[in-house]
This record gives sequence, structure tokens and C-alpha cells, in this order.
Amino acid sequence: MTPIGEESRGCGLEERITGALVGAAVGDALGGPVEGYSPDQITERHGGRVHGIVGPWHGDAWRTARPIAPYHKGDGHVTDDTLMTHALVRVYARVRDHLDAYAVADHLVPDLMTNPRWIPELEAEALPLQRLFLAEKWLVARLAYGHVDPREAGVGNIVNCGAAMYMAPVGLVNAANPAGAYAEALDIAGAHQSSYGREAAGVFAAAVAAATAPGATPDSVVTACLSLAKDGTRAAIEKVCEVACEHGDFESALVPLRQAVSPYDTVGPDYRAPSLGARRPSRLHAIEELPVALGMLLVSGGDYRRAVLGAVNYGRDCDSIATMAGALAGALGSPVPEDWAKTVAEASRLDLWEPARTLAAVTREVFAQDVRRRRAHEQAFAALGGTPCSA
Repeated sequence: MTPIGEESRGCGLEERITGALVGAAVGDALGGPVEGYSPDQITERHGGRVHGIVGPWHGDAWRTARPIAPYHKGDGHVTDDTLMTHALVRVYARVRDHLDAYAVADHLVPDLMTNPRWIPELEAEALPLQRLFLAEKWLVARLAYGHVDPREAGVGNIVNCGAAMYMAPVGLVNAANPAGAYAEALDIAGAHQSSYGREAAGVFAAAVAAATAPGATPDSVVTACLSLAKDGTRAAIEKVCEVACEHGDFESALVPLRQAVSPYDTVGPDYRAPSLGARRPSRLHAIEELPVALGMLLVSGGDYRRAVLGAVNYGRDCDSIATMAGALAGALGSPVPEDWAKTVAEASRLDLWEPARTLAAVTREVFAQDVRRRRAHEQAFAALGGTPCSA
């Protein structure tokens, strides 16, 4: 197998963006039907590890079986991770520049509230708001009804991966600029999350930006994350990735990765019965999803299929873990299996490639604006007697 660092050298901007966005959606769809369960429960339910797209956990009873009802998770249906990612792409398409928390209030929230779309898990056209988890509905409650300052609206929400899960577009608009992606994502995520949930959004966007760089590898992605991450998020990534480097197969890594992230995860051992301290602000803790996604990226050597299947079989919040791992592996240039992508697109009734085409065009426009702004700054600084402008 060609090392990802070498394989990715032939990937241009469009290919990186397509790989990341399609890869995120496919990972999301694969992880959805086993979300919330442990690796042992997944193995028992499916007679072994999951190796591709599977059906609902409760089979044909998905409409009424708790705790999943009324969502049709499985059979290639994407979840809210992808719905939110595509919604953020639409905001970029409208603004056609860098975003901030005010863009969330002015564009993302109205889109969620007023524009019906096909919701795969509901098998119906509905407002995206009707599918979102309560932590994401917080955006509407705080911004549309509470009129809170967008930069502070995330304060008070449960601290989870809700903002991080859809930040891949921020990393792509800031392709090969992890620091820029980190700063922009922190601003955007301020409308949705606080504490380590907001930090994870910034670090994930930085990871995606780092993955688009020519010659990028899983190691270089993790290095970029560690150079920017703060507090418990940095510690969790460091410990999980140290353990991941000891494994070359997700099967042997499943338990060790969970053990490594456990001291930083507030949810506790039973994902469906969170601890009393779950999801509260902290400088010592981290969300579980991002460190594990980075760990699976290392374990797989950046290979898309192996990274995503590792994330899926990890269980717990595995749709979001697989979304992140899929975005990173895709951005590195590892191909998304065509049969998976085709099945997910058809089952979800979504064009998985159109958002990538849109975002690629926006990314080029934003970069051109950045160059003009940078040149204007250089000229102004030079006029003040600073360093002369670059050629």
C-alpha cells in the first residue's frame, strides 16, 4: 500500500475537499446504526465486527423501538452530522468569505428553521431543526428566540461534540492553514458550544486543514493538532495518539484507545447513562470523539476504509467519530470506497458531491480575498517604515 504521504501528493484542492466531505458523510452513515453501543454489543448484534453498511439495530421495528425511534438509522442513511455539515457549506456559499458566530445567527439558524429538506432518518421532507439533537436545537433557542450575543450563545449548552462534528468545511476553506482554521472554528463554535466542546471544534477544523497540505500524513495532522490544542483536549489527544502508535489494526486498538481517553471523558463507561458530571465545562476534560478519531487515523495509517471501520466498531458516539475519521482520511487523499459512497448517496437521497464542488469554488474565492487583504496589510505596514512588501 502506498504511504498516504506519497499518495496524497497527486491530490489537488478539489480532490481533497471532495474526499473530506464525501468521506465524512459515508463515515456518518456507517456509524449511525451502531451509535451508542459498545464494541461487544456490536459484535453480538452483527455476529462479528461491522465491515460496511448495515441495517437498523432493531431491524424493521426501528419506527417504534426505543431508544432510537423514530429515526431510521442504518441502510446508508446519514445523520445530523452530515445535515449540519452541508448546512454550513450552504452558509459559506451564501457569505463567500470567512465565517464567524454572527454568520451562524444570520444564516445557519434561519436555514435550519425555515427550509424543509429531505431527512433520511425520518424518510420524509422536514425542517432540519426537527431532526437535530437538543444540543443543536440550542442554537435556535438561544439565537433566534433568546437574542443572545452570538459569540456567547454556546455558554450553558451541554459540552459535547455537537459543534466539532460539522467543522470540516472550516478546515477546507482554510486548506493547509491549520492556525487559521482553528481560529475561525473557535469563533463559529462560540455560537453553539463552550469549554472543551468549542476547543474540539477548533482543533478538528485545524486537523482537516492540516490533512489537505501536500505530503500530509497522519503524524503531521496530529502534530498540527498538538501545536494548537489547549488544556484537557491537548492532553487527551496526546495520550490517545501515544497508545494508537502501538497498534496497526483497529481490532487490537479498540479497548486500549477507550482506556486512554477515559480519564478525559466525562460521559462515563455507560454511554446511554451519562455520569453526574457529564458534559459540564472543564479545563481538564475533552470530548471523546476527536481524540479517538485521530487515534484511528494513526492506527490505520491514514487508510480511509480502515480508519472508518475502526471508528464504527469502537461504538459509543461512533457516527461522529467516523465522520471525523472519514473527513481526515479523505482529506489526506485516501479514496472513499465507491460502493459505499454510491449506496449512501442513493439511500439518503443526497448528492454527496455537490457540496464539495460548491465549497471548492468558495475556497478559491476566499483565498483570493485573503491574498488581497494580506497585500494591503503589507503595503500599509511598509508605509509605516516596516518590512518592505514581498514580491
